[in-house]
Amino acid sequence: MIEWFTWVQLAVAGAAGLVCLVLGFAGRVPNDLANGALVLVELLLVVQLVVAIVAPAFGNEATGSLLEFYTYLVGALLLPPAAIVWGLLERSRWSTVVLGVAALAVGVMVYRMLQIWTVQQA
Repeated sequence: MIEWFTWVQLAVAGAAGLVCLVLGFAGRVPNDLANGALVLVELLLVVQLVVAIVAPAFGNEATGSLLEFYTYLVGALLLPPAAIVWGLLERSRWSTVVLGVAALAVGVMVYRMLQIWTVQQA
């Protein structure tokens, strides 16, 4: 379940990042579509947080460093709102590009969280 959900998150983060990058390079300022894409990424991360907290109760223990996992999780939870706030305050096409880069960075962090959670120990 965690792996399937993480792949969905990666797809959403990638799509959100591409939407924001295309809009930014097209000269568009952050609009509802760009901000909404990042809000969706953020909602999926909140669900990931709940899954990470509940999963050990069902015997699905993390096999990597929990400190690294939660560091990525906190970073991924803070980056999109910071990008959205900056995008709303700045209102330039470059802030839309920053939204896209934030979404792609979150995708990388989510992928690393998946590796930490599912890598088998020898």
